[in-house]
Amino acid sequence: MPEQTFPTQKFVEIKEIRDGVIYLKNGKLRKILIVSGINFDLKSEDEQNLILNSFQSFLNSLDFPVQFFIHSRKINIDNYLELMRRRKEEEPNELLKIQIEEYIEFIKSFVEQNAIITKSFFVSVPYDPIIISSGKNTFDLLSIFKKSNHQKEKEDKDKELTDQKNLEQLNQRVDQVIDGLANIGLKAIPLDDEAIIELFYNLYNPTLIEKKDIPTQ
Repeated sequence: MPEQTFPTQKFVEIKEIRDGVIYLKNGKLRKILIVSGINFDLKSEDEQNLILNSFQSFLNSLDFPVQFFIHSRKINIDNYLELMRRRKEEEPNELLKIQIEEYIEFIKSFVEQNAIITKSFFVSVPYDPIIISSGKNTFDLLSIFKKSNHQKEKEDKDKELTDQKNLEQLNQRVDQVIDGLANIGLKAIPLDDEAIIELFYNLYNPTLIEKKDIPTQ
């Protein structure tokens, strides 16, 4: 009997991604920020201590948890090499053709011996709305028909207001994180829908693919 497989979506707790917000199946919200890096080792001892103290102060200022994570990935340069080969074919100068070919062979040899790794830094900012249970364990089918249009409109409006307040709370946290990291000299930018989808695709499909730049401005 063949081993049963399940789609990736079964193991992902994401319900939807909309307007840069990750909506989880349990009703919780997340936003992901991409953060610039600092070459810490090149800083003087005083500068390093200042950065560490500033980072500690930033963490102490938060009254909610955040998650920092680094995404490391090998870069596939096949498309780049193919581009160089086309450039070689279009080059009329024979000497430059030879130089381009030597460059291609050098890059191929270098990558085979030294994997090129790209690292991206992210912060996940959460907001977990308080979900109040109705306390009813049974589903009353008749209640659907008992509700008037006015009641349904009121419920829809209340839900819309609640969702709006939840987003405001999340965005306030995001602004606080961005400002705190800026005080350390780090630039943080929220990911849009496309960048979030690409990030999770890469996380759940750890294979060599061409690197796509995540927007940084």
